[in-house]
Amino acid sequence: MKETYSYQFLDCFSHAEAETASESVAFAWIGVSPESFYSAPPYPDATMGMGSDMYRQQILDHYKNPRNHGELEDPTFSHVGENPSCGDTIKMDVRLADDGETIDYVSFSGDGCAISQASASMLTERLPGTTLDELAAMDRDDVVEMLGVDISPMRIKCAVLAEKVAQDGAKIYEGELDIEETTTEE
Repeated sequence: MKETYSYQFLDCFSHAEAETASESVAFAWIGVSPESFYSAPPYPDATMGMGSDMYRQQILDHYKNPRNHGELEDPTFSHVGENPSCGDTIKMDVRLADDGETIDYVSFSGDGCAISQASASMLTERLPGTTLDELAAMDRDDVVEMLGVDISPMRIKCAVLAEKVAQDGAKIYEGELDIEETTTEE
């Protein structure tokens, strides 16, 4: 009988847990002992294509060394959101250019799993120069493309949290939405 292995990419680790965990632990291998992990062939039955290891490393780098992390002084708008199923929380601070439409700078703060924090970090690098309309038009496919790997259905809420927080913050700023906090729960 052929053994089947399955991966779960960057399981839901908190920042504190990941800081103390080795790099290999950040890529959780489901249902296999650590010994089997290192002796198993790479990526059996995986859906990720060639180059996905590079993207995994990029995500891990953004998680361990987040870009634009911290609170922005005098943002045009700020908004907070959470993913209760994983415990992720993100606050996005956005400063608009003088035209009031183009994103000039974005920062984030919060805590959560590797995917949510890396996605927020990567988004802070992608959004400057885009307009609020372009932000509103972003969807989960854009986030998955930015991350460069397939995200399991259980982790998609982690991946899109920062995008949803930024989008809702923009809608609140424009007077189109009135909520205290974004949540990924339906």
